[in-house]
Amino acid sequence: MKNITALIFLLSIFFTADSVMAVEHLRLATTTSTENSGLIEELLPPFEQINNCKVDVIAVGTGKAIKLGETGDVDIILVHARSKEDKFVVDGFGVDRRDVMYNDFIVLGPTGDPAGIKGQDDVAAAMEKIAAAKSTFVSRGDDSGTHTRELQLWSLANIVPAGNWYLESGRGMGEVIIMAGERHGYTLSDRGTYLAFKDKTPLQIVVEGDSRLFNPYGVIMVNPQRHPHVKKDLGRKFMDYLTGKQARTLITDFRKGGEQLFYVAE
Repeated sequence: MKNITALIFLLSIFFTADSVMAVEHLRLATTTSTENSGLIEELLPPFEQINNCKVDVIAVGTGKAIKLGETGDVDIILVHARSKEDKFVVDGFGVDRRDVMYNDFIVLGPTGDPAGIKGQDDVAAAMEKIAAAKSTFVSRGDDSGTHTRELQLWSLANIVPAGNWYLESGRGMGEVIIMAGERHGYTLSDRGTYLAFKDKTPLQIVVEGDSRLFNPYGVIMVNPQRHPHVKKDLGRKFMDYLTGKQARTLITDFRKGGEQLFYVAE
């Protein structure tokens, strides 16, 4: 009898300790660019410590992140395709979209620059030249924010990319940069991921600065009225954190090779 009482006592201590140590989990779908650049790893620890929680990150393309939000498989999305973000909210899947930060897209190319576009300040004209030269172009091909912008640029150039020169990889940004470098081709990248992978690829920036390459990021809560299980209180704290002073300082100070990767939204 004494042994049973002692066992019950020990079990009660175990389960009490386990419940004290239990932390709340927030599910975040974000882009491969925030993960590949290392930014998300920099941002999460202070929030997790302050709120005694764990942020479970799913890094995918923007299109897939939005799908996860639509099905209620995540609580928050942090993405970069404004037209898709707005539709996500208008269709009732998301609420309280907020601007977080921005950087820009750049066209990367091999040192030989076979399409002759280096220094071009008109990105649509540069895309037209790549197609005309049938130079290898590696596309994300994954419905990501970068892929969405790439398709917009081809459209501006009145080009429907197709043929052996156009490769749809279905991969994340870091992998695409490596792949394009190996194939001596071109690709469209966000600047942050390129700077993080700069030492792993021979690719160089060949086109930059066009206003059509602006790349804003937004955070959106999945609508708790559509998906009641959404962690709305913790989610709102996370959104307040991302747009607050501490995270803004971390974003501003985050650098690779001495270069700033992201800029906070004003």
